Amino acid sequence: MKIGLIGAGAIANFLLKEMNQNQTENMQIVSALVRNKEKYEALASKFNVKLYTELEEFLNSNIDIVVEVANVEAVRTILPTAIQQKDVMIISIGALADEAFLQQVTELAQKHNHSVYLPSGAIGGLDLLQNAQALRKVKQVSLTTRKPAHTLIDQVVDEEVVIFEGKAKDAIKKFPKNINVSIVLSLAGIGINQTKVTIIADPHVEKNIHEITIKGDFGSATFSVSNNPLPENPKTSYLAAMSILGTLKRINGNIKIG
Repeated sequence: MKIGLIGAGAIANFLLKEMNQNQTENMQIVSALVRNKEKYEALASKFNVKLYTELEEFLNSNIDIVVEVANVEAVRTILPTAIQQKDVMIISIGALADEAFLQQVTELAQKHNHSVYLPSGAIGGLDLLQNAQALRKVKQVSLTTRKPAHTLIDQVVDEEVVIFEGKAKDAIKKFPKNINVSIVLSLAGIGINQTKVTIIADPHVEKNIHEITIKGDFGSATFSVSNNPLPENPKTSYLAAMSILGTLKRINGNIKIG
């Protein structure tokens, strides 16, 4: 599988190291779309990647799939064009909280027979949720996200503070950089208007902790994920980066699990 990457930050470096430098079997990043070629020349040389600044040239390069690891704005700008020519994977899933944009992308994917892959990011259990929702029988999905207080609020606090309670749709609007997980959870389950989100600023934790509860005709499930940061960037979840690599391996594999 030949991969075209959008973005050149911490997650991009992680993927380049794992796939190109460590030689993940049958997968290689061959192209990268960046804003400034000169800035990333050393990266291109180190990992044997060709840089592009024009979207059409990038899409016409020898790639099988486009992987976005940039930001929500890149998804909004690039995805409608990219999905007409290639399968696409995005990590900035918050862009799909815009229901009109999601509908546009869905229609384009269907029209051009391409897929949009959404890695699970910093959480898990999406396979269970999708299975439970196969007959539309999930009744409740809730997410409680607990993060170090200083990453969410400016004031110094001694005890935890609930800074948001409401729908996933409103959570992503107020905290676009902090609650992407609520959108992938919503898309896998009962939607952004029905998925309940609570965000807690906690001075006593050092990691991001996501607690998910699902209830429906199947029964119930509760699980918690405590995320270590990506070694190259403490602001990025290690699991989020690994979820992209894991999803690519599953796409490229012959045995599908889940």
